[in-house]
Amino acid sequence: MFERQILIPSAQEIHAAQPLPHSLKKLKEERDGLVKDVIAGRSEKLLMIIGPCSAHESAPVLEYVKRLGKLNEKVKDRLVLVPRIYTNKPRTRGIGYKGMFFQPDPENKEDILKGIQTIRELHLHVMDESGLTAADEMLYPENYSYFEDVLSYVAVGARSSENQMHRLVSSGAEVPVGIKNPMSGSIPVLLNSVFAAQCPQVFKYGEWQVATQGNEYAHAVLRGMVDSYGNDVPNYHYETVMRVLEDYKSSDRLKNPAVVIDANHSNSGKKFRQQIRIVEEVLQNRAYDKFFKKIVKGFMIESFLVEGCQKHNVVFGQSITDACLGWEDTERLILDIAEKA
Repeated sequence: MFERQILIPSAQEIHAAQPLPHSLKKLKEERDGLVKDVIAGRSEKLLMIIGPCSAHESAPVLEYVKRLGKLNEKVKDRLVLVPRIYTNKPRTRGIGYKGMFFQPDPENKEDILKGIQTIRELHLHVMDESGLTAADEMLYPENYSYFEDVLSYVAVGARSSENQMHRLVSSGAEVPVGIKNPMSGSIPVLLNSVFAAQCPQVFKYGEWQVATQGNEYAHAVLRGMVDSYGNDVPNYHYETVMRVLEDYKSSDRLKNPAVVIDANHSNSGKKFRQQIRIVEEVLQNRAYDKFFKKIVKGFMIESFLVEGCQKHNVVFGQSITDACLGWEDTERLILDIAEKA
């Protein structure tokens, strides 16, 4: 039984009520182009998808991204910084805080309409005050249309990479989509997902039958795997990445071979400080092997203003979900990556 609570306006109605100003559309186009150039190999810059595990409150996220925008001025010749504004949180057991989309106030009850409005307002402030455009996870494909005009990067999570609707919607996205390996770690399944997202598709989306041209910027993200006993197993090492490269090369149908390394999750065993070591190892491998360097296009890193995490929203700028690096470590890490990229 479904209890109807709040009628949610269509994406078109939301866009009309909270439009992307013309002054920011050019910024969005330029930023999209920077990310696409990295994935396609037209740029040798490294892509950095970086920010809090979940964007649970607007004020600290905006403060974080404003700092990132200032830092961007120092590294923009070597890096493309894309802040994580992840507003949907997957839950392994289906309960708990599910993100700003559902709960714009993490200490209060669900209010999806307010969540949508809050997220769009946050993105517009971020673009205006930092000069950056952001990434989000496509946890629920039907929600993507509410934010497709403000995002420069979309991630598909490990639990979703085998889902047909995620693949189909990714094929119609106009920005790069990073598809994570499934929890099993299967590389063939991952590359099948990338291929499906790169192909033209016809499907039902909302009230319409739609056709897409395929997204040639869909690419692989390695986030580690979980074995049959629930143990985290990393897959960022040289051998795995080179195997992915070989699998890309063996297919004449996949475009723009690209791998982004997720430095947290099962790669770090959710030990957030290990992200620094993991990034360093990957950078060493890029320096060692030109083919490794060519396919590894960047990193996903979880960081926020204050390191660690908390159960309730008490400390300003500290994650209420997975633990993150603090700002000081984040700044040092970004500068280090820029120097070695």
